Amino acid sequence: MSHTPIKFAYWVPNVSGGLVVSTIEQRTSWDIDYNRKLAQIAEKSGFDYALSQIRFTAGYGADNQHESVTISHALLAATEKLKVIAAILPGPWNPALAAKQLASIDQFTQGRIAINVVSGWFKGEFHAIGEPWLDHDERYRRSEEFIRALKGIWTQDNFTFNGDFYRFRNYNLKPKPLQQPHPEIFQGGSSRAARDMAARVSDWYFTNGNSVEGIKAQVDDIRTKAAANGHSVKIGVNAFIIARDTEEEARAVLQEIIDKANPEAVRAFGQEVKHAGSASPEGEGNWAKSSFEDLVQYNDGFKTNLIGTPQQIAERIVALKAVGVDLILSGFLHFQEEVAYFGEHVLPLVRALEAERGLDKAVA
Repeated sequence: MSHTPIKFAYWVPNVSGGLVVSTIEQRTSWDIDYNRKLAQIAEKSGFDYALSQIRFTAGYGADNQHESVTISHALLAATEKLKVIAAILPGPWNPALAAKQLASIDQFTQGRIAINVVSGWFKGEFHAIGEPWLDHDERYRRSEEFIRALKGIWTQDNFTFNGDFYRFRNYNLKPKPLQQPHPEIFQGGSSRAARDMAARVSDWYFTNGNSVEGIKAQVDDIRTKAAANGHSVKIGVNAFIIARDTEEEARAVLQEIIDKANPEAVRAFGQEVKHAGSASPEGEGNWAKSSFEDLVQYNDGFKTNLIGTPQQIAERIVALKAVGVDLILSGFLHFQEEVAYFGEHVLPLVRALEAERGLDKAVA
């Protein structure tokens, strides 16, 4: 098990409706004042990153959406240490615009911006804004070019690139980002194309929620492929966290979320994302095997099973770390209060277990 402490990120609720497709009460808001305060609470509670969401159209309870780069900058301005990951879609963005925006924000915030390159999962959204919808593996091929172009723009002078999707000739970006060699580059996915791309170009790979065994299989595959490419990649896992004083309380909350699910919205979301996941040639992308209950939470976060008492959740987090997970990307029902509870009651237990197991390993 790595001696580096596992990191924690949270989904920024910059999209209305929270992170579950349910009519259960969610004391969470998408507005900027709520999100500024949440970022400050998360920073104080020991979180390392926040990840803003990108949506251009309404759907599945997400009627309103703040744009990801804009809100990321606002949250960075409200904090001092927290890093914010802005989700960006190739297609609506091109690498020149993204590189310029993020380099400026990096300069303004002493090197605290990062990017999550989202290859695309919502076909209707692309059609609504007049963007072509590429086949599954082509979306990842475009994203890989996007990342290669970003890295080149950020690290080279007179950057020239001749790709199938993007072309540059003797391009100079100034000023370049403060972070060296460049801001961290995240991506998501579960398909073979996603893992292969991560193993070639990404700094971080996010996968949907899964069992420890399922996550280990992905980690092993990515790390083997990355090593063959002379590359290294860190792994983040989605989890919807329900931490309560007793396991019964936590399980009751989960059941209420599912009991109050909006069936029509869940089925519509499921139809969209299952098409995206099963469209990979091997049929194993994100959501390809998700049940109705899984789809109530956008990123299969219930599957990771960080639901129970602080001690139970801490033990499961350390078990994930033991199979190679470097970061937990978390969602919550009531963000501000539950992020604070996590920081007070769960995170110290995680650090104690990490220290204890690191010491045990050293003694052994």
